[in-house]
Amino acid sequence: MAIGKTYKIKTKHRNLYLRVTPGHFATSHSHINYFIDVTTQKTRLSEASAIAKELVTYYNTNTIVDTILCLDGTQVIGTCLAQELTNGHYMNMNAHQTIYVVTPEHTSGSQLIFRDNVAPMITGKHVLILAASVTTGYTAQAAVEALNYYGGYVAGICSLFATTESCAGYPVCSVFNPNDIAGYESHPAHECPLCKSGERLDALVNGFGYSKL
Repeated sequence: MAIGKTYKIKTKHRNLYLRVTPGHFATSHSHINYFIDVTTQKTRLSEASAIAKELVTYYNTNTIVDTILCLDGTQVIGTCLAQELTNGHYMNMNAHQTIYVVTPEHTSGSQLIFRDNVAPMITGKHVLILAASVTTGYTAQAAVEALNYYGGYVAGICSLFATTESCAGYPVCSVFNPNDIAGYESHPAHECPLCKSGERLDALVNGFGYSKL
């Protein structure tokens, strides 16, 4: 199966849409039949802001957020989300009445760590986990485990796209889900129906994009 043409899934809001490409793709944890391209949402201010405005609606005045932990290169969205939370006068227990926006460091074993200068932004803080997508949940699970280790509190998990409503016992809030993509499928590699039918992989996928095989 060849890689198809990329198209946009639009919403009623300006700058809020999802780019998808059909094909047979392999991530580090699964095989999927659509590549979801969130590159511009992660790098273009207008689109990042639109995503943040949508995500902030999930968090009311009972949600305390001191820090936003940005996974998958979502720092621009995280910054916009911090601004939205601040503008909305949401509860904040940070001594400086602000929100930290941080990214983790990854070890060779894919564990998340925080250096001594960053750890105080996690320890004792209410941390909102922000990911580009939550499908298998491995990355979000690793983030939850890291927060537990460093003494942080999980304020929530949110993402641009998610195939699950919960991860590690916490609800996952997302802008888009499989209902927005007709026929979207994600399977463990050994259970992939495309592989079983003899369809060769089209490309490898990670947080930076895809590489054709």
